[in-house]
Amino acid sequence: MLCRIRVRVSVCLTSDLCVTPLGLEGDVDLRFLLVGGELLKVKSSSWKKNRFYKLQEDCTTMWHESHRTFKRNQTFSIDDVDSVRKGRQSEGLQKHTEAHVEDLCFSIIFKGRRRNLDLVAASVEEARQWVNGLEKILSNMKKLNRHWIFNCMRKADKNKDNKITLKELKHFLRQINIEVDDMYAEVLFAKCDKSNSGSLEGPEIKHFYDLLIYREEIDVIYGKYATTGEQMSVKNLLNFLLNEQREVASMEDAVRLIERYELDDSAKQKNHMTKDGFLMYLQQEEGSILNPAHKEVFQDMSQPINHYFISSSHNTYLMEDQLKGHSSTEAYIKALMKSCRCVELDCWDGPHGEPIIYHGHTLTSKVLFKDVIKAIKEYAFKTSEYPVILSLENHCTLEQQKLMAQHMISILGSALLTSPLEDQMPTAFPSPQLKGRFIIKGKRLNKLDAVYSNTSPGVEEDCVSEEDEAAETNNSKTDSNGQKAKPKKSKIKLAKELSDLVIYCKSVHFSGFEHAKDNQAFYEMSSFKESKAVNLAETAVNAFIHHNMTKLSRIYPAGSRTDSSNYDPVPLWNAGCQIVALNFQTPSKEMDLNQGRFRSNGQSGYVLKPDFQRYPGTEFDPVTLTKGPWLKHKNFHVISAQQLPKINKDKCKSIVDPLVKVEIYGVPADTCSKETRSIENNGFNPMWNETFQFDIHVPELALVRFLVEDYDSTSQNDLIGQYCLPLTSLQNGYRQVPLLTKHGDVIPSAGLFVHLMLLDSK
Repeated sequence: MLCRIRVRVSVCLTSDLCVTPLGLEGDVDLRFLLVGGELLKVKSSSWKKNRFYKLQEDCTTMWHESHRTFKRNQTFSIDDVDSVRKGRQSEGLQKHTEAHVEDLCFSIIFKGRRRNLDLVAASVEEARQWVNGLEKILSNMKKLNRHWIFNCMRKADKNKDNKITLKELKHFLRQINIEVDDMYAEVLFAKCDKSNSGSLEGPEIKHFYDLLIYREEIDVIYGKYATTGEQMSVKNLLNFLLNEQREVASMEDAVRLIERYELDDSAKQKNHMTKDGFLMYLQQEEGSILNPAHKEVFQDMSQPINHYFISSSHNTYLMEDQLKGHSSTEAYIKALMKSCRCVELDCWDGPHGEPIIYHGHTLTSKVLFKDVIKAIKEYAFKTSEYPVILSLENHCTLEQQKLMAQHMISILGSALLTSPLEDQMPTAFPSPQLKGRFIIKGKRLNKLDAVYSNTSPGVEEDCVSEEDEAAETNNSKTDSNGQKAKPKKSKIKLAKELSDLVIYCKSVHFSGFEHAKDNQAFYEMSSFKESKAVNLAETAVNAFIHHNMTKLSRIYPAGSRTDSSNYDPVPLWNAGCQIVALNFQTPSKEMDLNQGRFRSNGQSGYVLKPDFQRYPGTEFDPVTLTKGPWLKHKNFHVISAQQLPKINKDKCKSIVDPLVKVEIYGVPADTCSKETRSIENNGFNPMWNETFQFDIHVPELALVRFLVEDYDSTSQNDLIGQYCLPLTSLQNGYRQVPLLTKHGDVIPSAGLFVHLMLLDSK
């Protein structure tokens, strides 16, 4: 079977382009998946059924049997798979299987909100092969940009005779999202059908493939700099890097690129780069719009944590809405894997003496507190090694509070911060260099200096005010005249065991900036509901910025956002707020911006704030600013796009009409959006060649969002893909922009090709 697939691809492409399925010829694990086998599918303790699973010949689709009446055969695309987890590492397997089958279990985690597929193999070896095989396919699919075209070409060969007829060619063009009229299709076909046989095979398909991947814009750029014969010399390449890409490059850097990306050995020996090598370079990391240096941690990480924006989640346990949504450890895993560094735990008394987490006084489902802590422990530092803040909203009785403290101490162990780092009373926060550690945010019975005082009385328990979201929700009632009633401060009893775990993030009520300046210690922080924070950011932004120079501020969505929608985080970042908590489960422009903000600095979840938001003496006002010493002019030349996916896959002839929006988010003076015209019926290689200029006053706070939409004159445009990143992380020159789905997953092979240039600065 493996050989037959390879022959099929080899006929379509000549030897220099020949690949086996995903580049894994002869791989034992891949061969195992192609043969397939029975696995136990687990949905609940009472629903466990044997089902046959098998990787299909296209190596991109998994088939599995079903006993449904109307759908006995089912498939899912490997493109829809986010990851594979070995062992009982999903909520379902932990609940519905026993510990002794740990080595037989694995889970397929899908992108978006699709439910995990929990499976149990017949043996440890089979489980290993399933996991290894799937991981190899996922890894290779990310590497092979041309695999998408190969797959479409195989699908177009309807009768599997290794030839493509004119009818199959038209089907293929629709598959790759490009519509052509019959006359053009016939001309293209005739140009490639050198044998006049009425079908394309072997070298003819190679010719067709070359015509298909031809990019006029690359020819123009390459021709401008390849002044040494027909190939680009190392000196030509260096000129391109210096003059066009505006890079600080040397002859050695140019040689290194040739050695890495040139495919032609004879050209490589001459230190030359062919057009194919040049295109390969542009499509790799060095040609990406995101500065490769910013993919690693490059900022100073030794400053106190209040000097950083911190990626933060609201009601992290929820997978869906705020009223009836499912609560799950999976929600914590997904957030942590996206580098979220502050997660929220709403804690309530549960049955059998075990505290639970859910959205109190709603119909959301419940999850055990200890299960959440276990999941956090397992996944907190897989994407980022920097500290995680556990924001506790505590509604438990004393006994269950004590159990909460016990669970955190026993499960998190030495990773849990249980005392100040200093031998004497600290005067500032620790830095993010506190790697692999957990910081608890919550109520505390006394001041932190009590830790250092031998004469301080030992308070075992006491009442503290309830200042968090639940208290504000309960106090948002109106009186008989329809006026908002005066809030009543509710009280809860707090156990010393839980109180003592709160070190650097003690929750306190906010009574104004002057009061905070005069009365609050640095470690005493306040949470602001969305409306309050936005009002402060508009009416007292300078005071808010100065407050955040020494304190931490947490912002959370309004209680009215029962659909788990999100507020705009940008004005709060402009005000220097560090913990701007969003609903991570909801795809939205706001989450795009959040992921864009934290895409740089190695996706550590910590981004250093600008100097003027960290140190006193500034009179920076992001609201009234119209011009300033930071002014920069940025040119965005939107050139083309490649392999945009079809939006409505149910309509076989549905071809997108793409347009591109370039959006700037930052201080009000910088916020702006510009868009190209739409291109009719071309998602494969649309070309715009349109230039936009933006005047940027505060680049340190600006985010750039590229948005590709399918134009519709009668209704709202559909999202095709998006990508967001900090303006300061952009690379000048000709750059490739990857495209992500609304859930933030990479769209294989799709991308924008742009040219960026900083014109001048004052």
